[in-house]
Amino acid sequence: MTKSPIRVEPPVGDTQWPEVATAGFDGVVVRFADRLSEPANRAALAFRAAVDVAGWAAVEETSTSLVSTYLRFDPLGTSHAEMIAQVAALLETRDWYAAALPQGRKLWRVPTVFGTELAPQLEEAAARAGLSAGEAVTQISQTRLRVQTIGFAPGQPYLGELPPAFDIPRQTELTPEVPEGAVVVAIRQIVLFSVTTPTGWRHIGQTRFRLFRPDAPEPFVLRPGDEVLFEPISPERYAALERAGVDGGATSEVLT
Repeated sequence: MTKSPIRVEPPVGDTQWPEVATAGFDGVVVRFADRLSEPANRAALAFRAAVDVAGWAAVEETSTSLVSTYLRFDPLGTSHAEMIAQVAALLETRDWYAAALPQGRKLWRVPTVFGTELAPQLEEAAARAGLSAGEAVTQISQTRLRVQTIGFAPGQPYLGELPPAFDIPRQTELTPEVPEGAVVVAIRQIVLFSVTTPTGWRHIGQTRFRLFRPDAPEPFVLRPGDEVLFEPISPERYAALERAGVDGGATSEVLT
């Protein structure tokens, strides 16, 4: 990735951000910080939504990471300089760190069994946070967690943030495998696994929510900006949800 000489001063706050850089021959990246924070993630989501609404003819794709927005454009339709000028002009229109989140987001309520043999690292994670297992489940289940980005595996969300007590490191060892629907925790984030895979995060909960549906018109169920509540259920209820279909008992409502 090559940095552009053009820098855009943010409307408020730190004078270094946001930063605009080129990405290959057909991309531009707007970075809103060098580390994750709620305002920087909010800015990345809001700026991508604004670009989509603007409907720039040369833009072919947009996406976000934790604190950045990416635009892929047709290099035969415009130049890097022209695209960066459009980006800079849009950046100057508002304080993106305080911008409203995109419209059409959803709040998902996901039945989750915490602990037991289904999620064997709840006690360990709770101890790392200085909590009992019950206290950890209460704090996690009462926190509305926003999808900050999608990554690592198809449709797999990184959700945050948990209360400060959960600022716990990843494991030093690798867990060979956690199943699809696993709820894992580290560094004040929850990852809800969309596929069965190894991980260095601690497995504390289990759901039957299928996030990646390759045959569906919309293969990824969650989108950045959506919010999730993990609602505790018993192992017996979890077993019964085997017959609940791909949502695994999860429900959703549109947020205004």
